[in-house]
Amino acid sequence: QGQLVESGGGLVQPGGSLRLSCAAAGITFRLYNMGWYRQAPGKQRELVATITRGANTDYTDSVKGRFTISRDNARNTAYLQMNSLKAEDTAVYYCNAHLSSDHNYWGQGTQVTVSS
Repeated sequence: QGQLVESGGGLVQPGGSLRLSCAAAGITFRLYNMGWYRQAPGKQRELVATITRGANTDYTDSVKGRFTISRDNARNTAYLQMNSLKAEDTAVYYCNAHLSSDHNYWGQGTQVTVSS
């Protein structure tokens, strides 16, 4: 029913920037809370940032001041702008759309590698 497709990942040097995009289809996008998660090798999946249907945002402490989550309801797309990237940010990043337990969707993940 619902599909999320991430893009924008890749290899970047420390201190660099990337913008991830999450394009949604098959859902009433404006009603969903959106989130970005990441999973690094040997670690649990971690919530990075969320933006509610009302556009309230929250961030995990390690990315505050560096990452910005946003959404464009007209384009059914959520974004994660990542600045001042560190090696510790290296992970697979996943997009999530959540309305309820019956309406919860994940993207396939996109690799972000921060390395010189």
